[in-house]
Amino acid sequence: MKQRVAALLREQFDRDVVLEKPKDRSFGHFATPVAFSLAKEFRKSPMAIADELASSFGEDPMFSAVESVKGYINLRLSESFLDEYASWALENEEQFGSVNANEKILLEFVSANPTGPLHIGHARGAVYGDTLLRLGRKLGFDITAEYYVNDAGNQIDLLGLSIQLEGRSSILNEEVEYPESFYRGEYMTDLAKEAVAVFGTEIFHDENRQKELALWAKDKVMEIIIKDLADANIHFDTFVSEASLYKEWDRVMAKMAGGVYHLEDKIWLRSTDYDDAKDRVVVREDGRPTYLAGDIIYHNQKFERGYDHHINIWGADHHGYIPRVKAAAEFLGHDSSKLEVQLSQMVSLLKDGEPYKMSKRAGNVILMSDIIEEIGSDALRFIFASKKSDTPLEFDVEELKKEDSSNPIYYINYAHARIQTILGKSELSRDEIMASDLKGLNEDADGLLFEALLLPEVIEDAFMTRQVQKLPEYLKSLAARLHKFYYDYRIIGEKDEAKMLKLFLVVALSLRTGLSLLGITAKDRM
Repeated sequence: MKQRVAALLREQFDRDVVLEKPKDRSFGHFATPVAFSLAKEFRKSPMAIADELASSFGEDPMFSAVESVKGYINLRLSESFLDEYASWALENEEQFGSVNANEKILLEFVSANPTGPLHIGHARGAVYGDTLLRLGRKLGFDITAEYYVNDAGNQIDLLGLSIQLEGRSSILNEEVEYPESFYRGEYMTDLAKEAVAVFGTEIFHDENRQKELALWAKDKVMEIIIKDLADANIHFDTFVSEASLYKEWDRVMAKMAGGVYHLEDKIWLRSTDYDDAKDRVVVREDGRPTYLAGDIIYHNQKFERGYDHHINIWGADHHGYIPRVKAAAEFLGHDSSKLEVQLSQMVSLLKDGEPYKMSKRAGNVILMSDIIEEIGSDALRFIFASKKSDTPLEFDVEELKKEDSSNPIYYINYAHARIQTILGKSELSRDEIMASDLKGLNEDADGLLFEALLLPEVIEDAFMTRQVQKLPEYLKSLAARLHKFYYDYRIIGEKDEAKMLKLFLVVALSLRTGLSLLGITAKDRM
């Protein structure tokens, strides 16, 4: 709807035009301040320009009124246009909200170390990434969802050692001296038990087979991670193993020769050339690559795969990595402006106002699977998508179990289910409802229709600004408007029953489509 108005104005004024939604609906559906941007060029006041532009529209069927008010041009959409657009949306549900974006994007998110189950911090990035993925694909972007498996380095060695220690302690009942850092929790006990069936208990004492045990356990943990993600309706197209990339190290180092130097038996990246606070070590004095080395190879591989744009979703603690990875991309001959990094902040959980207890299964974190088990994946997805990803999130799980208006996902689902109930009570067929027109609506109905038809603009805005919380905000607003309308007006048996039910079909379409983009299936009954 907004796109069609913007396209018409672009043709009318021969330039892109900013469209705003007036807070006061008496001013119309849209307004544009274009006259202010033309004042200098035309050497006239914005009010005079707005008067001339408003009168130039004539009898355009898209608008019922085009008025100049204090330099703004206010546009009221015609009833025939709104009815035509609503009918098209109901007959073309899959296309409603879609455009034909022509861009290939590689979206990397989650990428948690394969050393334990996902915790709620991982879950937030997972929900954010998957919601962004769904929004982008709805708009027509060709997006690949990728998981970078950090299966190289110290954390994998520590995984093997931790299972050996757990096996000696819980299975062989030996006294074990644990190092300061190791993986713990019930999942480690489960892995140790499985390892006995595969390798026998002797592997718990064989230091030479620690790596073998670690790589086996890494695959087992990835199975846990993939299941946790699937339980939240999150799926990936590709997985890239960090360990598999190091065969490219020599080639990549040669490719960025001017970007590195040797000092103190280490190899350094000249990241200060690209606004980093200091140069970074990529190879230690003992020849072992740092974590950054794997990122460098991985991002070179990403760029060489020919995507138009790359989006990484990282935890907020990785903020400092952005300039160094972008610096490496430039030294490798890539355009670092094509690499975008979005940050995901941590989550604080409460239960009845008190801090949520840590998980026994993971030892020292709150597991994503525990929260899904407690509140369900729909509530988890909704609440994690409902606040800007780079700001901290705190919520009480008990609030999301309530079946009233204080629980936003319940409130939105209830709006959709309420519409299905009303449709079920009507004796009118869908064909009879669709045959009606949406002209002559009262002001409240007109406002509800306009709000429902704004979904495509919300989808585009949420994706292009990377602020997915705009979608849950919109759905809450639309549901509230539907509930109020339901209480204020009788529908079944009234003169305009068909008209009102067609309006409700449009609202239900927007609620259902919006929820699906959050990875949630709308409920027909509550």
